[in-house]
Amino acid sequence: MANSRIYCLSFLAILAAIQGIHAVDYTITNTAANTPGGARFISDIGVQYTTETLYLSKRFIWRIFQQFSSPADRKNVQRVSLFIDDMDGVAYAINNEIHVSARYIQGYSGDVRKEITGVLYHEMTHIWQWDGNGQAPGGLVEGIADYVRLKACYAPSHWVKPGQGDRWDQGYDVTAFFLDYCNSLKTGYLATNLEVTVQELWRPRDEDDKHEIASFMATAGFPTPEEIFRYFTIFR
Repeated sequence: MANSRIYCLSFLAILAAIQGIHAVDYTITNTAANTPGGARFISDIGVQYTTETLYLSKRFIWRIFQQFSSPADRKNVQRVSLFIDDMDGVAYAINNEIHVSARYIQGYSGDVRKEITGVLYHEMTHIWQWDGNGQAPGGLVEGIADYVRLKACYAPSHWVKPGQGDRWDQGYDVTAFFLDYCNSLKTGYLATNLEVTVQELWRPRDEDDKHEIASFMATAGFPTPEEIFRYFTIFR
């Protein structure tokens, strides 16, 4: 117990020192504490571990996006609030809030801590990524979030294999593996191309001046149609 308390105090001290430089506050609220899933969150995951995960995922995302030392390129997020709610589904992020399903936690049969860690990396990416004020393609936005989860080594076993899927922008795991392929062709591809392009290409503009996906691909330097075809064939 003493060692656990020392660890907790040490982590909080380090966290407080770093937060002074990159100040982001985290709050965890278990609104489903009286449900089986809410109780399992307390026993198998916990507030302290969740807070640490939010902090570590933030730093990981900043590195992936190459924004760690460039605050001007990041979203201005000062607080992230996480809620464990009695709801269907898995999780979603909105207005710097992450809502996680207590029912999903209760029903998950594997390593629930590892699974929720992966979910949090995905949802924290939504907090920090640029999405062109909601105008960027949904498949790309979700694919970037799953790409971060993939690179953090929290990809679940039920994901597709590289090269599977119908389109590169199909979303989620399909797009995540395609982005990983792109990054293998050009290191730092996601940070130097995608995030910057999404931020610029889908900035607010007149309805008749919106850029389409073809323009995005050309500007971002996406592989040619031939290279995309090669991706979907080399793994099969």
